[in-house]
Amino acid sequence: MQNLRIPGPTPCPDEVLKEMSRQMINHRGPEFARILSEVTDKLKQLFQTRNDLFLLTASGTGGLEAAVVNTLSPGDVVLAISTGVFGERFAAIAQSFGVRVIPLRFEWGQAADVSAIRQALKAEPKIKAVLVTHNETSTGVTNDLGAISRVVKEFDKLLLVDAISSLGSIELPVDDWHCDVTISGSQKGWMVPPGLAMVAVSQQAWQANEEAKMPRFYWDFAKAKSYLEKGQTPWTPTISVVFALSMALDMMLSEGLASIIARHARIAQMTRDGIKALGLSLFAREGHASNTVTSVAASNGLDTKKLVKILREEHQIVLGGGQQSLDGKIFRIGHLGWVNEDDIAAVMAALKVALPQAGFRSG
Repeated sequence: MQNLRIPGPTPCPDEVLKEMSRQMINHRGPEFARILSEVTDKLKQLFQTRNDLFLLTASGTGGLEAAVVNTLSPGDVVLAISTGVFGERFAAIAQSFGVRVIPLRFEWGQAADVSAIRQALKAEPKIKAVLVTHNETSTGVTNDLGAISRVVKEFDKLLLVDAISSLGSIELPVDDWHCDVTISGSQKGWMVPPGLAMVAVSQQAWQANEEAKMPRFYWDFAKAKSYLEKGQTPWTPTISVVFALSMALDMMLSEGLASIIARHARIAQMTRDGIKALGLSLFAREGHASNTVTSVAASNGLDTKKLVKILREEHQIVLGGGQQSLDGKIFRIGHLGWVNEDDIAAVMAALKVALPQAGFRSG
C-alpha cells in the first residue's frame, strides 16, 4: 500500500472508507437531519467552541471565500498576514472581492512577528479584519495564533482564521482564542476524503455579517444557519463524506483531543529528529515548526524533485515538493490525521536509501 505522506489529502482509515459505501439517503429527511446534528455537535467539541458551526460542501478554499464574503464589504480594509502560499491565497480571495488588502509578509520559513502585527494595526485604524493562516503547510510553520489573537482583540478587530491544516491536530481552542470565523477542511487532520469545509462563526462575526455587502449565494452563512435549524444544508451536501466524517469524529473523540494533539507533537518531533540524523536541514525555524508537516531544505547537492520521484516510484512513499518560489528548494513530509510512528519510520528508512541516489552528499 502507498504511504501517502503529504499534508493533504491524508490517508483514511478503513472504517471511514467503508462508511462512504453506504447507500444514499434523503438529504431533506430525518435520517440525514440526525446525522448532521450529531456531526455538528462532535465538531464543536473538537473545535472547542459553542459558536455556530456549519458544514459547507467545498474544499478549504471555499471556506476561506465564505469567511470573506460573509463578514466584509467592498472597500473594507483588512490586514493579511502571510508566511507562505496559503496566506497569500487568503489575501488574494479578499482582494478579488474589492477589499483593500494591507499585506504583512514574513520571510518564508519564519513565523509571523506579533509586534509587527501590533504596529500595523496601530498604523491603520480603518482595518476591519485580520486574515491569518494558523498552520502554513507550504513552509511547515505554525504561527502563534494565541498571541496574534490577543493583539487583534486588543484593537477590537475581526479575526478570520485559516485553520485548515491545524484544527483536529494542533491545539486551537476557538472560543478561548476569540477566533471569529475559523475554517478547516475534511481532507487534513480529520482522516476523511476532500469535500467538506467546516466553519465556526462567532457572535462578532454575525454582527459583521449584518452589515456585510459582499455578493453571496452558495456561501451564505445566514442560509446555512436557517437550514441547520431544520436539520438540513441549503444545497445538496456530499452525503458520503458526511457519513465518513461521522465515523472519523467518533474515532477522534474516542482517542481524545489531548491525546491526538500529543500524538501529533510526538510524531512531528520524531520526524524532525530523523531528518537531522540523516544530515538534512529543516527549512522552518524549529521553534515554530509545524506538528502536521515538516519542511526540509535542499542542501549538499540534493535534487528534491528527483528524491520525491524515487520515493514514489521505488518505495511507494509520496512526499510533497516545494510550492511557488520554494519549488525545487524543499520537500515536505506530511504527518497529520491517521498517522503513527511506523509510518514515519518507513519514510526515514526509504530516505536513507534514496538520498544518495538523488545527489545528496552527507557530511
